[in-house]
Amino acid sequence: MSAANPPSDLLLPVRADLAGLEPYGAPQLRVKACLNVNENPYAPSDEVVEDIAASVREAAGTLNRYPDRDFPQLRQALADYLEVESGVRREPETLWAANGSNEIMVQLLQAFGGPGRTVVSFAPTYSMYHGYARDTNTRWVQGARGEDFELDLQVVQRVMREERPSVVLLASPNNPTGTALPVEVQMKVLDLARTTGPQEDGRVCASLVVIDEAYSEFRREGVPSALELLAGNPHLVVTRTMSKAFGMAGLRLGYMSASREVLDAVMLVRLPYHLSALTQAAALAALRHANELMAQVASLRAERDALVTWLGDQGLRTAPSDANFVLFGTFEDREAVFRGLLERGVLIRVVGPQGWLRVSVGTPEEMELFRNSLLEVIR
Repeated sequence: MSAANPPSDLLLPVRADLAGLEPYGAPQLRVKACLNVNENPYAPSDEVVEDIAASVREAAGTLNRYPDRDFPQLRQALADYLEVESGVRREPETLWAANGSNEIMVQLLQAFGGPGRTVVSFAPTYSMYHGYARDTNTRWVQGARGEDFELDLQVVQRVMREERPSVVLLASPNNPTGTALPVEVQMKVLDLARTTGPQEDGRVCASLVVIDEAYSEFRREGVPSALELLAGNPHLVVTRTMSKAFGMAGLRLGYMSASREVLDAVMLVRLPYHLSALTQAAALAALRHANELMAQVASLRAERDALVTWLGDQGLRTAPSDANFVLFGTFEDREAVFRGLLERGVLIRVVGPQGWLRVSVGTPEEMELFRNSLLEVIR
């Protein structure tokens, strides 16, 4: 029998902890209103598309060479953008980018997690955090948030002191709830984390605290970024993405800001030339149009706030949201509500605690369809 047609009883040596698991992925369906994966609903303008195309075309002429593995131009552009967006100036040497914030998280756990190490988070939160831990052979421990979806500092303190995590993953705004971490809570967690890490050579390490700000540009007026806390906290990492507010989900560009000690560790585990020349060129072009791409953020915030008010008027509960989505409920049969909306061309997400659903903020036309469809389903 040829190697191309092995016997049907041939067993492959897949890892035992992966047996029977399903890969991550939200449904991708052709519907009138795709409101399930928290994308920016507005496509880039012709001007942005033309700039990206021209930049990629220029980069394509050098594809016989490896890309710049340290991408200083992109890091400078990201630093300039963050200064405008958050008011915090970070040196380019303290920024790092990868293929989506997913790869950033995996790199961090490759460097600071691994066998014999523990990563902690608090549910409900982003389901892929568990996957990052699994993929890097890092032990996963999940504490619980309060009924209001806020962090309970007593629970956080107990879990961190008992588990001695090398990494703590916290999303702000949190997914799927949309809740942001108050700055005083972030500061208390950072203070606690100074002495809750594993022991190395008889010394107690800090826990690396990763605050995932994938939706940070959508935060409400007066809500600060965790970037403000990086100075004086070398065990803090703040991650961002161009997938959400920038409307560049297809670009796959995530980035982080952290101390140089953290970046030095990540350099050891990154794949060689992990960020392609085409990705770098496209990201730089998009950043040149940051003002235009960010112009839709204000309208999406307003649409979100109007949606929260409307859902409340219908007698439904919502979680306070600083993101571009709203968690709402509660329903005795949320699957039935989901199916009813889908039958009407509206795709949302079944996620979070039992009884809750999550809807991304779309265009005014998409939100009108969602509201009309939801009324038909629940009445």
